Amino acid sequence: MITVHGTVQSTLDPARAFTYLSAFEHTPEWDPGTPVVDKLSEGPVAVGHRYHAEAEFRGKRQALTYEVIELTANRITLRGENKSVISVDTIDVSPAGTGSKVDYTAEFQLKGMLKFAEPFVRPAFNSLAGPAMDGMKKTLDAQASL
Repeated sequence: MITVHGTVQSTLDPARAFTYLSAFEHTPEWDPGTPVVDKLSEGPVAVGHRYHAEAEFRGKRQALTYEVIELTANRITLRGENKSVISVDTIDVSPAGTGSKVDYTAEFQLKGMLKFAEPFVRPAFNSLAGPAMDGMKKTLDAQASL
């Protein structure tokens, strides 16, 4: 399994930060590695809601279907899957001073023969964190000024 983790602090209050981030369809606004997310379920975010996402990895787009598998007042976990990977993404939001702290963890489990390539592709997965965390911070801080 490949685990990628990042933390950002924002001036946006925790409740607003979580509301924004838990609406997974906002992901393309802050994560350049996920340019497409379409909500497939109606209504406010809830356990069982599904999304179609397209992630860019090593110059190629890969479609995944995500489902919300956990949702609390400050934590959301989504599980995405396609023929080559299972991705479990967890976002935790907590108070930090007058703003918020966001911990983002993505766990990737490669399927089939790709499991053997894990040591070779781990750096490529790890390189996704920096741009995503930078985008998250900028977007959350911009939300704080609205």
